[in-house]
Amino acid sequence: MTINPARELQDAASAAEAAAGVSARLRLLCTTDLHAHLMAYDYYADADDRPFGLVRIATVIHAARAEAPNTLLLDNGDALQGSPIGDPEAPGSAEPSPVIAAMNRLGYDAAALGNHEFNHGLDWLSYALGQAAFPVTCANIALSAPPPGWPVVPSLILPREILCEDGARRTLRIGLFGLVPPQVVQWDHSHLAGRLEAFDMTATARRMVPRLRAEGADLVIALAHSGIDPEAPGHMAENAALALADIDGIDAIMTGHSHALFPDPGTPSRRDARIDHVRGRLGGTPALMAGACGTHLGVLDLRLMREAGRWRVAAHSAALRPARNSARDKGLEETLAPAHAHTLARMRQPIGSAPQRLHSYLALARPDASVAALNAVQTRLLRRAVAGTALDALPILSATPAFKTGGRGGPRNFTDLPEGALSLRHAADLYPFPNRLCGIEIDGAGLLDWLERAAICFATIRAGEPGQMLRDMDVPGHDFDVISGLSYTIDLSAQPLYGRTGARRTGAEGRIRDLQFEGRAIPPGMRFLLATNTYRAHGAGAFPPVPAARIAHVADLPLQDALAEEIGRAPLAPPPGFETAWRFALMPGTEVLLDTGPGLRSDPGALAALGARDLGDTEDGFCRIAIPLAMPALTKT
Repeated sequence: MTINPARELQDAASAAEAAAGVSARLRLLCTTDLHAHLMAYDYYADADDRPFGLVRIATVIHAARAEAPNTLLLDNGDALQGSPIGDPEAPGSAEPSPVIAAMNRLGYDAAALGNHEFNHGLDWLSYALGQAAFPVTCANIALSAPPPGWPVVPSLILPREILCEDGARRTLRIGLFGLVPPQVVQWDHSHLAGRLEAFDMTATARRMVPRLRAEGADLVIALAHSGIDPEAPGHMAENAALALADIDGIDAIMTGHSHALFPDPGTPSRRDARIDHVRGRLGGTPALMAGACGTHLGVLDLRLMREAGRWRVAAHSAALRPARNSARDKGLEETLAPAHAHTLARMRQPIGSAPQRLHSYLALARPDASVAALNAVQTRLLRRAVAGTALDALPILSATPAFKTGGRGGPRNFTDLPEGALSLRHAADLYPFPNRLCGIEIDGAGLLDWLERAAICFATIRAGEPGQMLRDMDVPGHDFDVISGLSYTIDLSAQPLYGRTGARRTGAEGRIRDLQFEGRAIPPGMRFLLATNTYRAHGAGAFPPVPAARIAHVADLPLQDALAEEIGRAPLAPPPGFETAWRFALMPGTEVLLDTGPGLRSDPGALAALGARDLGDTEDGFCRIAIPLAMPALTKT
């Protein structure tokens, strides 16, 4: 028998540690879906009054760090895009990233990629991340030709000296790997096609965990930019956090993407016992999801025990700390001051005018002037793009949702443009994403299918039953595309034809009735051109990707920029007759409830035209209204 003195010493040390009950506490702090909400400033309303943002979360971070000797600060993706201060001023421009500068100042230990990190292309992303003083990870992507200096790694191990409860310091090797929804290749097809391949998150995690353990990781943490979906996830699932929790060897999961809160003790776990809001566990795995836009900091405390030379998680506690009552970090504000001032100057640039107020407070309740105005712009842009081509003779329609309809974004997450002079901030408010105009060939059957997919955002309503909410809160309001140039009815008593991810529901008959073009029923084979955006055309939400052969046009300029230019050419206004484009089927004796923004109260004519009643404010600050489903027609506001 060969004697190994080193091994004997290690075994002796492990036995001593076990006898002494060596333990330590590790605090994981996590942000997710910041979406470049750095300052407590609303650039769309030009108001310095946001109760959230990184400058407020920073104060929460400082306090949480001061309470624990061993902390790690992590970000779970979608940090770079979503607020004007984070967006490049021009496509492909090389500018210092204020988001990365802020994260460097706060001393992040590591970050993962979210899907919106890719919105401005790989070259811009590589440049921005190259400024980071912390590592960035994403395990389920592969680049065929990475940009110069591409800094993203599949996984990493952070060696940290931690203070144990016996007063000694020991090295803890913390393994991290990031995951991004594989649908990113569809959503940013114009940037990623042929350059990036994405893989199933769960299968990737099953490979990464043993690899990190073999490389010496004492703990393994998944930075999964993925939501918590109680439905059984399939291959290439977008929201796979529950499936990840079933993988042996993952000690904690940081989730995100869906902008929800976890744990949230006020949320019952009735949908799935594995989603434990009280203990902060998915299955048996500690987990966090810290909302979005800097509303919360996730705090996960792990009690670690060292036995037989290995660390294990013996206990944990998980909580979310809100930013709303926190002071701003003055030092971080000073760091961001130049970028903030530049953003204000840019957003305040005049671009044109609107002859009437345009808001989205009722965009889910009746034909909306702001949506109709945006559809009119898209129609003009596409008509100009195909002029003189073989497609010029086809009728041109346009599809867009209202991008801000409250929901998890809160009671101020609505578009509200004034009558009169408009600035660049108003164009950004109406169209906040860096998508591009896309023109697709479509037939009558395709239009019907498109509208059925859009109508899944509404709950199924039972005639005469009180207290029914209009929205299905599992579906974002920005999935509700309205197609201009058509007229149709939505039957809320019918089951939606599709589920949240676009799966056909067995036995559902669909909701769209009386679909017409120019007053006549549309033959299934009748051909049209449809103006939409690249995000929708390449598959998003319940919408499948449009085959490449049917994509007739993709613009070079982001739609937000094209919109600003178009407002400079002509005032932003909806076309005549938009009020009768769509309606809900009549259900006499039935009201539905909608939570909207309190700003609606400054437009009493809109409420009156809808026959709605104001029921006061909810605990979350929404204005709740009751809408009768018995109005024979909408009147012009």
